[in-house]
Amino acid sequence: MSVRRSCRLALLRPSVWYAKSEARDQSALRLHIREIAMDRPRFGYLRVLVMLKGEAWEIGKKRVYRLYLLCSNDL
Repeated sequence: MSVRRSCRLALLRPSVWYAKSEARDQSALRLHIREIAMDRPRFGYLRVLVMLKGEAWEIGKKRVYRLYLLCSNDL
């Protein structure tokens, strides 16, 4: 039986059936990226990513790029 049909029989909306992701708290990571950017202003986001991975942070480059841009706008 399909999800749509199951929801219709149970009088639910299909959006209720699927799990919603929760936003992670990124304040500690954002603060750490800001500290690195302040200490080493010539570093770009890729060098910051290498430093974070060296410190055992499990993080992707797209997330570092997004947070780095937010932090660079605050400087």
